[in-house]
Amino acid sequence: MCRLRHSMKDRLIPRVLELRAPTAPALPLVFDSPHSGTDYPDDFDCIAPLSALRQAEDTFVHELYQAAPAQGAVLLHALFPRSYVDPNRAADDLDVAMIEGGWPDPVAPSPKCVLGLGLLWSRYPPGLPLYGRKLSVAEVRRRIEDYHRPYHETLRQTLDTAHENFGAVWHIDCHSMPGLSNAMSAEGPGVARPDFTLGDRDGTACAPELTEAVRAALTAQGYSVTINDPYKGAELVRAWSAPKAGRHSLQIEINRRLYMNEETFEKTAGFAKLQTNLTRLIETLADVARKRLE
Repeated sequence: MCRLRHSMKDRLIPRVLELRAPTAPALPLVFDSPHSGTDYPDDFDCIAPLSALRQAEDTFVHELYQAAPAQGAVLLHALFPRSYVDPNRAADDLDVAMIEGGWPDPVAPSPKCVLGLGLLWSRYPPGLPLYGRKLSVAEVRRRIEDYHRPYHETLRQTLDTAHENFGAVWHIDCHSMPGLSNAMSAEGPGVARPDFTLGDRDGTACAPELTEAVRAALTAQGYSVTINDPYKGAELVRAWSAPKAGRHSLQIEINRRLYMNEETFEKTAGFAKLQTNLTRLIETLADVARKRLE
């Protein structure tokens, strides 16, 4: 095992993010949950009801992976909601039509942005307007500088530290998905989702061995698993992966019906079982990281 050049410490930015450092010998394994935040900023000022906003949350996902630090991994999660500003979008993924006077910097709207689900959401399912006003340039900048940028910088620094210490890093981007697709989904409404979807951006974000190790571990536990359907992985996987340089990123989407009531946002009896099974998955990934370092 290599000698660590830099150690990782817990980090908390109130209302923005929390990072939990390894409590066991460190491995180049990083889990992040960018959409499990439930701390709604006071200046959100949107017209959507809270019940609709909460449908966008990956509620409890960071808790499902809480065993990661005990296996030598880092666990990072956002405290703010994605509907306020989405860490899984690029900073220039903006709809200028929702900003008063436009945006002074270059933009690159993604297909998600066209649907109203870019860096700043303009609509929420089934396609209703999120705001009854336009946002000011100042408040858009504040959301980027105070929330989006610190999340990306913390993840970048964490991945860089692991890569510098070990020469490689395995990054798991943790998400959840509704049990059924909605009217704003690419496949249209009412399509039943699998238990898990793995997204490696069509094999470009990580070595195929990582995707296969996760697929095999989950199917062995009896779960249905798809790869890159309906989710391929978004900005956090795209931005921080470089497999040829030993930087591997994989997105994991969990069907919410496995662990929570999607209407009341309460854990169901399935939560404990799923958490136990994900702990086994974390152990498997820790073994993968250890073997790659031998």
